[in-house]
Amino acid sequence: MEAHQFTFSVPATPAAASTARHRAVDAIELWDEGLGTEVVRTAELVISELVTNAVQYAGTRSVSLTVRLDVDVLRIEVCDSSPVLPQPGLPDADSEGGRGLFLVAALSDRYHAEPMENGKRCWAEIDLIARPNQEIAHPLPLQRS
Repeated sequence: MEAHQFTFSVPATPAAASTARHRAVDAIELWDEGLGTEVVRTAELVISELVTNAVQYAGTRSVSLTVRLDVDVLRIEVCDSSPVLPQPGLPDADSEGGRGLFLVAALSDRYHAEPMENGKRCWAEIDLIARPNQEIAHPLPLQRS
C-alpha cells in the first residue's frame, strides 16, 4: 500500500464539518487503495466529529485537516489555533451534544489531543490490518408468530 497525505483548511463555519468530510472522502477514494467501506465511513464520522469540535469550541477562523495513509494506519489530524485541549465529559441524557469525543474514541484505535506552538492538534488513528473489507450487516426482519 502506497503512502498518501491530504491537507487543507476550512473556514470555521457551520458548514466546515460537511465540507471537510466530503473533500477528505473524495481524496481517500481517489487514492484507490481498497480501504473498504467500513474504514472510509469510520474516517468520515471521525473527521466530522473532530472538525465539529474544533469549530464549536476552539473559536478560531479556520481549521486544518490532514488525512494520512501509511502502510497499516489511516491517521486523521485536526488543528486549530486554540490552546485549550478538549475535555471529554458525560453529557446529560437530554443534551443534544457532547458525545463526539466518545464516538471518536470508540471508532478509532487511538485518539489524543496535544498542544502545539500555535494551538492544538487532535488526532485519531484507524488500524487497517485488523479491519476486513466488509459491509455492515443489516438485521433480519422480526418474524411474527
